[in-house]
Amino acid sequence: MLNILRPAVTRVMTPLGRALARRGISPDVITTVGTLGVVASALVFYPSGHLFAGSAVITFFVLADALDGVVARMTGKGSTWGAFLDSTLDRLGDASIFSGLILYFVLEDEPEIVLAAVALFCLVAGALVSYAKARAEGLGMTANVGIAERGERLVVVLVAAGLSGLGVPYILAAGLWLLAAASAVTVVQRMVHVYRQAVDR
Repeated sequence: MLNILRPAVTRVMTPLGRALARRGISPDVITTVGTLGVVASALVFYPSGHLFAGSAVITFFVLADALDGVVARMTGKGSTWGAFLDSTLDRLGDASIFSGLILYFVLEDEPEIVLAAVALFCLVAGALVSYAKARAEGLGMTANVGIAERGERLVVVLVAAGLSGLGVPYILAAGLWLLAAASAVTVVQRMVHVYRQAVDR
């Protein structure tokens, strides 16, 4: 659903992308630095309870996911390897965000095991959403359906964690439960979509 915002994001990122391209910085470097930033931020800020700061810094680095594509188009250096690297590191970044939240829940003075379990479910379900699409495409089909693609999942978890860090009660729990349900629905939607394509062949 957030794909409709991609053109606007690209326009905002274009000046910075042009500056990086002029300095010879490759898209792969941007992808890698962005992911390392997400991983480090999630595993340092979240477990220590700095939810707002963590969400703000993670959001900054997540924007590199849009920036690498801009630089690739400007320099003509887009490649199959770059696409593979980007998708693979996206999974690493997503896993670090939910792992950071799981550690946060477990390390609290009164551990919130239920929310830790919900965050773990979100991590696994999110990976299944991405895998279902990749596997379908590998079999010559499509799976571009669902209410919780990567963009939506990131927005929900980062906004919920950030607002929780500002003291908004119950928002993180509500966000995780919502995300868990939406991710589960999306997995089912993609499986049904691929099944219909398979039986029609």
